[in-house]
Amino acid sequence: MWNKNQFKFKSWVSRLILFIVTLIVPLIIHGCIFQQNNALKTFRVGINNWPGFDIVLYAQETGMFKNRGLEVELVRFQNGSDAARAMLRGSVDAAFGSLWEVKQIDPGNDKPIFVLVTNISAGSDGIVTQPNFKSVEDLKGKKVGAKLGTVNHLILLEALKLYDLKPTDVEIDNISNQAAAQKMQKSLLDAAVIWEPLLSNTAQNIQGNIVYTTKDLDSLVIDGLVTRSETLDNKEEELTRFIVTWFDLMEVVDNKSNEVFEIVSQQLDQTPESFAQDYAGLKKGDIAMNRRMFKNQGRLSEILPQLTALLQEDLRHGRIIRDDVEINGEAVMKALEKWQPKT
Repeated sequence: MWNKNQFKFKSWVSRLILFIVTLIVPLIIHGCIFQQNNALKTFRVGINNWPGFDIVLYAQETGMFKNRGLEVELVRFQNGSDAARAMLRGSVDAAFGSLWEVKQIDPGNDKPIFVLVTNISAGSDGIVTQPNFKSVEDLKGKKVGAKLGTVNHLILLEALKLYDLKPTDVEIDNISNQAAAQKMQKSLLDAAVIWEPLLSNTAQNIQGNIVYTTKDLDSLVIDGLVTRSETLDNKEEELTRFIVTWFDLMEVVDNKSNEVFEIVSQQLDQTPESFAQDYAGLKKGDIAMNRRMFKNQGRLSEILPQLTALLQEDLRHGRIIRDDVEINGEAVMKALEKWQPKT
């Protein structure tokens, strides 16, 4: 027999279930929409050939970015200047490049913002001479191969200044790294600014002399990641995760360098030994370096006026010298707050 109390109980339960469904379902739907709207977008990064940048191929190949919840697309460019210009135009979200070249990016709708140090040259770049030249001082009045406006130009200016020579004390043949090496082998240049492994190979092939490398001083050849204010505003989380993953990568380089060099060299069609040699001439942009470079604006802020002065001392580059390059350590500091070693 139907009990009135049973009916009331079932009616109360039905109302409770209806209330819960009415309350929870919209929250679930809203949560799905929230997650969908806030899903991390692909982070596109411009890159050119350089061991301090190419090391990132390990993170890409082994899924380190995905482990940090990020999809990264590496876009290849012929040189750092092209990558930086693409970044300012919005073709990529960020770009690897040297602070020296960032100072010379063509004007655009936004300003370049330097957000991470990836490496500092400490022997990977240098000057090779013909056998009869034994020092940088011997190059006064001689012809040196170096692409104007590029990092090779900076290396030459640093070397000349170190030995109290003026930029105009040498004639510059405005050619690329590879072309300079070829001209050296044909004895068409007295010296050339070249990076490894061409630097050592050229010296050996012509029985020449390496009279200077970036190991000889605290070089201004500083490479890193550059972006623009639009990316900081709209993709701050993606940028932070990229930097967190970079610190992951630096830890792996410390502990499993042979594995890293093996995987990266396969992507570059090099031998692991060759890539290891190239990378050995760099101070890597690990956590300690980035703390030093960005803390209280750190050394990077001191470097900007020094780069400007060198550019103004030798205007043969013909570039507009930017005075709006921003050093911004916020993304690095946020990454440091979030970073923990992956176990």
